[in-house]
Amino acid sequence: MANLKITLVKSLNSKIEKQVLTAHSLGLKKIGDVTEQPDNAQTQGKIKVISHLIKVDEA
Repeated sequence: MANLKITLVKSLNSKIEKQVLTAHSLGLKKIGDVTEQPDNAQTQGKIKVISHLIKVDEA
């Protein structure tokens, strides 16, 4: 199974609480934070919620 490299590129300040909690569940807290997550349905759902705040690459 492939992994996804997710980078937070925009600030979480003044964002909806659901978006902030989703970013934290992925391990993203500050701009520039990077995490690798498995490419599955759960991760894809989280990416969809905060797609405007992150950059996603295949790892």
